[in-house]
Amino acid sequence: MRIRSGGHDYEGLSYVSTVPFIILDMFNLRSIVIDEASETAWVEAGATLGELYYAIANKSKILAFPAGVCPTLGTGGHFSGGGYGNLMRKYGLSVDNIIDAEIINANGTVLNRESMGEDLFWAIRGGGGASFGVILQWRIKLVPVPETVTYFKVERTLEEGVTDIAYQWIQVANKLPEELFIRAQPLVGQTDDKKTVTVSFIGLFLGLAEDLIPVMNRSIPELGLRLKDCKEMSWIETELAFAGFPEGTPLDVLLDRTTSVSYFKYKSDYVREPISKAGLEMIWKEMMELGTMLMQWNPYGKRMSEIPESAVPFPHRAGIIFKIQYILFWKEDGKEARDTGMGIVRRMHDFMTPYVTKTPREAFLNYRDLDIGNTVNGNKDASVYGMKYFMGNFQRLVRAKSMADPDNFFKSEQSIPPHLPY
Repeated sequence: MRIRSGGHDYEGLSYVSTVPFIILDMFNLRSIVIDEASETAWVEAGATLGELYYAIANKSKILAFPAGVCPTLGTGGHFSGGGYGNLMRKYGLSVDNIIDAEIINANGTVLNRESMGEDLFWAIRGGGGASFGVILQWRIKLVPVPETVTYFKVERTLEEGVTDIAYQWIQVANKLPEELFIRAQPLVGQTDDKKTVTVSFIGLFLGLAEDLIPVMNRSIPELGLRLKDCKEMSWIETELAFAGFPEGTPLDVLLDRTTSVSYFKYKSDYVREPISKAGLEMIWKEMMELGTMLMQWNPYGKRMSEIPESAVPFPHRAGIIFKIQYILFWKEDGKEARDTGMGIVRRMHDFMTPYVTKTPREAFLNYRDLDIGNTVNGNKDASVYGMKYFMGNFQRLVRAKSMADPDNFFKSEQSIPPHLPY
């Protein structure tokens, strides 16, 4: 059985299988009930982030929720895998702000936090809910945000000194004030008829532009951010901006659940040690040789560093400078295009080995990647992907699975096994 809330599993584990299967599609379970007085909400698992954000914005201009920037993500899978976004340095992950849930177990019993027990409630907040049951809904704690915040997106090329800027970003990305989130996004492009690397610096500041500029001048003066680069807007409008919608797009675009068909491969990494300027230059060179590679570097620190690694199954906390997402899309169908695209991403991932975490090489569950192991030939790989995704929390997840689903009714190519593999 496959359980789909938004259909965004990178490896399609919520909607495809190599053996006969059924899909339990949660798209009709999309109710959202917001209680302004308690600053909480019940969100059914089939609701998208766009629907949730729209509902919050219709109730309050000063409440938000820390989750992703893609509005078509389903809350069932996004939250249960961790759920991160541009508020995480202030408030942590989605799972750090979940206070109750309802789940159906393998016996068909509906359980809430009290009846499922703390071990299972712990496991479904970052361990992947589909390993343990069917998530019906979440109760989330909303968070306060200013009525006016600041968004910016500026781009710099190699010719504009982006290596020095990116190097300084690495030095301070996880040390900046918790109100400030700056994503760095390297991409190969063209300038004056030759290849170059352009890095977009995309920021959200929970405050006014006039207060942001002094912070930037102290921390990343190399970027040269100016007032005219900054746009003051509401939090909900920044979600549209991060999602790539043009300025002035009506908010009801967040209710559009339509997604386009595309071919892609994504992978993930974490960085704990600063990358030198020489290292950055090598990375740019490799990207230009590959030609079409895009990466997103998302900063950690502050609230993410304060929450213990064992608080929920998601363990990537203190000491992380930034997370890498490798992204490649291609248009052509067929094996040749697929092999080429997959090969490019895998080569870049291999190239980055000296710069990222080791033993284990950490990975993010919501960026599902079957390259790091799967259960097609049994559970022997479970400890491999389990340690990469969950590190020291993997064994506790196995114990929770053995209690909640000992017969392994809920399983996939990267699910939690009910016992440790031999």
